[in-house]
Amino acid sequence: MTARAAAVLAAGVLLAQSPQQLSPSVHAFVKVEAPILVLTHARVIDGTGAAPLEDQTLVIRNGSIAAIGQTGTQAHPEGSAVLDLTGKTVIPGLVMMHEHTYYPTGPGVYGQLGESFVRLYLAGGVTTMRTAGNANGVMDIELKRQIDAGRQPGPAIDATAPYLNGEQGMLQMHVLKDADDARRQVDYWADMGATSFKAYMNITRDELRASIEEAHRRGLKITGHLCSVTYAEAADLGIDNLEHGFLASTDFVADKKPDACPGQTAGQRSIASLDPQSERVHALIDKLVDKHVALTSTLTVFETFTPGRPKPPGLEVLLPELRESFETAFQRSQQNTQSVYAALFPMGMALERAFVKAGGLLIAGTDPTGIGGVIPGFSDQRQIELLVEEGFTPVEAIRIATLNGARYLGRDTRIGSIAVGKQADLVVINGDPSKTITDVRKVEIVFKQGVGFDSPKLIASVTGKVGLW
Repeated sequence: MTARAAAVLAAGVLLAQSPQQLSPSVHAFVKVEAPILVLTHARVIDGTGAAPLEDQTLVIRNGSIAAIGQTGTQAHPEGSAVLDLTGKTVIPGLVMMHEHTYYPTGPGVYGQLGESFVRLYLAGGVTTMRTAGNANGVMDIELKRQIDAGRQPGPAIDATAPYLNGEQGMLQMHVLKDADDARRQVDYWADMGATSFKAYMNITRDELRASIEEAHRRGLKITGHLCSVTYAEAADLGIDNLEHGFLASTDFVADKKPDACPGQTAGQRSIASLDPQSERVHALIDKLVDKHVALTSTLTVFETFTPGRPKPPGLEVLLPELRESFETAFQRSQQNTQSVYAALFPMGMALERAFVKAGGLLIAGTDPTGIGGVIPGFSDQRQIELLVEEGFTPVEAIRIATLNGARYLGRDTRIGSIAVGKQADLVVINGDPSKTITDVRKVEIVFKQGVGFDSPKLIASVTGKVGLW
């Protein structure tokens, strides 16, 4: 490396040609960039669940990982830039599967915060995400296109179409008329550029069946946050994924009527009182595993409702009014001595563990809805911490948040783990999350296709403004 290049890298920025052409506004957030970049003395957690590898060197060439090996055994290619990562850990970019570009800004109303949210997701280490539900229409699709074109900083987006839902009271959701309407909606949004679909709480079995068939005909997947349809029914219909672990299941509601949502509280109480070792629980888990239905863990949103839990991270980025609104709601949840979440939250953890033990594919997300407080990026890191609290080892939790999501998307040959030939989507952490999982919060640089983005700078660009745009 030339003396000039070394000086520029030491200053924190190295600019050169990258595989993706970035606009000047995106380039403002780039910290490290070079056609050939060598990361030395790094601890590598590769995303497969394997033990960390110490003192590794990674060679990144034109956005992909060209070589990995013990530092000192890897030759530095001519003209490469070198970044010393002594004391730091490299993990794969997070692949998070229940994210949104909206946030609760009023009673039953969601503000569309796409531009600030995609910066926060990227800053938190998320390099690929699915927007598991869309309350706007085209924003997620357009954000995906702009990010792909290098005109916005942010993760690669699996853009989910607007919700497929039946009768309900939300102004930002279409009400399906029947199964034919469900098919039309899937076709319309697939043509518009949506790459994923989500069924919601009041869909009927016929509408869900039609949605699944049409999505699969288009080569696309469909998930669901269900209530009117049980998990077992959805699995039999061919759904690909179910959201919120088992905490949205109505399979155990005693007087559940076909195609009717018994209400969120009834479903939650039926789950909170379960015996995780019971035959009926195992029967449902076995069905989901046999039908290859993935479950998305979203512990972060449920934690905000649960008494005795800590205040979530990242609140400082919110508008003061939104932060105050959340903190008021959070205090109410903490003082609710009759809250079903006191039993529901640990039960949800136990059921997810049982699902994985039975061979199920658990993926991860955060869901920035509810009473607020689930802040993109910050909450994705918190989700990994909660998976460790749930009983997974740190490297297992990281696998759930990386390679498992990539497997679900069918992109695991390119992303989700650190291996030669894969895309250089990497997160540089100042610490060792394999020993102290809270170190996942110490993100310094997020590489997306080999371009290193400055995490603190991305966060600073929206701090105190989240809620505006």
